[in-house]
Amino acid sequence: MSHHQHKLAAQRLTLGILFTCVTMILYCFSTPSLQASTQRLPRTAPCTHQALAIQKREIPQASKGLKEMKRCKPKVKDFSPGACFNIICNHMRFNAAEVEVLLPHDAFFFTILRDPAMVFESSFHYYKKVVPLTWRIRQEDKLTAFLNEPNHYFATDGFNSFYLKNLQFFDLGYDNNLDPEDPTVERAIRAISERFQLILIAEHFEESLILLKDALCWETDDLLFFKLNARRGASVSQLTSELRAKAREWNSIDWKLYRHFNATLWAKVDAYGRKRMEKDVRELRRRNTEMSAICIDGGIAVEEGDIRDQSMRPWQPVGESSILGYNLRTNIDQQYRELCRKMLTPEIQYLSELGVNLWITRLWGWFKDFLSL
Repeated sequence: MSHHQHKLAAQRLTLGILFTCVTMILYCFSTPSLQASTQRLPRTAPCTHQALAIQKREIPQASKGLKEMKRCKPKVKDFSPGACFNIICNHMRFNAAEVEVLLPHDAFFFTILRDPAMVFESSFHYYKKVVPLTWRIRQEDKLTAFLNEPNHYFATDGFNSFYLKNLQFFDLGYDNNLDPEDPTVERAIRAISERFQLILIAEHFEESLILLKDALCWETDDLLFFKLNARRGASVSQLTSELRAKAREWNSIDWKLYRHFNATLWAKVDAYGRKRMEKDVRELRRRNTEMSAICIDGGIAVEEGDIRDQSMRPWQPVGESSILGYNLRTNIDQQYRELCRKMLTPEIQYLSELGVNLWITRLWGWFKDFLSL
């Protein structure tokens, strides 16, 4: 490498460090501190009177007859903007007090959990450039090195350290560094059970969606989905059974959380009816296959460089282009064009279209593009 190239690389590195520091400072000032609690608190006036305008109904149970279930009314069907939000659906660290201020009193709370070994693998790779604790791992296989000696590399007060340990427990508003046997963990799981009417499980996503449809009185077409933000195969670490066990042990609170709610999911499936569930899952898969043929050019996800429409390119981790995206078919029937585009639009662009202020994200995206020149 020439002297000029070394100098340019050093300048970019220095600029990158300064930019990251400034961005983090701005982010910290713009983010309120979290009070981790799932208790229902008194709400302010705006959502109280707005809730009266919401159509009330009894959430159907699997044991009720079909005729009675047909009388239920879909939750938030034909909603209109008002003093409250009708839906909050986005990445967040859960703060019950803040969320409840924005929602009607009869809001339905649900979230999703994933096998903590897979969460750890994904988080470790996706965020490794912004977690300084991983920078000093010299081995080529950083994930394996970390799991072999996690306490050697991990510090509870490390910057962004929550990405590396019990991330799901953290996202639900709790201390991810608790001892797994601390009574607080069991109390937290009970509180989550009381707060959330349904916990979906990623490894059983279709069954989870069917239960959600039943709880909210939706139709199958309300559940149709395409897999977004998937990584290309080469960027995914194939965990051995030994590494999977170590990842679960390291994230033992998440593993306890996951096992509890995986059991509750299958208890709900039993109440719903196994045969009925199998039939509904088959129908959901059939409709998803149909929509894929209608919307997706080639029927599969492609790498970033192969995405023709710039606005359909997903957000990429720092220094990588591992996230796959889609090309829309060019001859989509008029009735499906808007739906297909919405279903395939990456989350950052989708949020921008909804009017969400993503100035920090846009600024960081511009800077990433500059560094890659």
